Amino acid sequence: MPARRKEDQPEELEQIELDLLLNGIYRKYGYDFRDYARASLKRRVLKRVKLEGLDGISELLGKVLRDDECMARLLGDLTIHVTSMFRDPSFFTAVRASIIPILRTYPYVRIWDAGCSSGEEAYSLAIMLEEEGLYDRAQIYATDISEEVLARAKEGIFPLSTMRENTQNYLAAGGTGSFSDYYRARYENALFRPDLRRHIVFAQHNLVTDSKFNEFNLILCRNVMIYFNQRLQSRVLKLFHESLEQFGILGIGKKETMRFDPIAKHFEILDENERLYRRMS
Repeated sequence: MPARRKEDQPEELEQIELDLLLNGIYRKYGYDFRDYARASLKRRVLKRVKLEGLDGISELLGKVLRDDECMARLLGDLTIHVTSMFRDPSFFTAVRASIIPILRTYPYVRIWDAGCSSGEEAYSLAIMLEEEGLYDRAQIYATDISEEVLARAKEGIFPLSTMRENTQNYLAAGGTGSFSDYYRARYENALFRPDLRRHIVFAQHNLVTDSKFNEFNLILCRNVMIYFNQRLQSRVLKLFHESLEQFGILGIGKKETMRFDPIAKHFEILDENERLYRRMS
């Protein structure tokens, strides 16, 4: 066997340290990041190494196993929380035009917003359902792995500085009212109307390890699976298939696809551009 090049060894050692870190997190805390896409994951871990003033991933492992607050900071790094209200307005336009009429045919609508982050998408759904007269016979289950972002989501308080972008998204998504009617400004924040939360349940759920907890007419999980490897994406798609009622609808992110997954044969495409699919079997 040829000797390994010396310059390859640091990279190999770092991969071993990363494996040990992810296994340690799983054994100590139950969070399973072992099937996350490695390049992005490694960048975020190394960022945490630097912020903690450590010399490498192995030092981070030692600290994480003994310091729950350090683990909470790392968890915040590993779970992506980039979002906005009515993000990708064309998606909400498609849902309003094509999916809402289908949901009207149900006496009661159950929606799962998986990987809801700090709640912007759940509030967007609530506003859209309110405007369509469906909200009082709907329930939104908004879940995320992070307790920290769920706590923020439950408050319904967002930076006032984001309201300009959110308003533009709302209008582009076909909003029929005045977006400012849904919140009131207080100092640097926008406080959303408490009644928008009356049919939202915010709860912790780990897509990597947890199982089905209800049956849904609509599941949204956008820009989450992009951080998973193929095996984990398949696991999550199978979970969504099991969690959808017959003819239930799944919406995923524009950079995500189920085209090459065996589960695809159970779905028909409703809107390829907006990644909307209906479970057929």
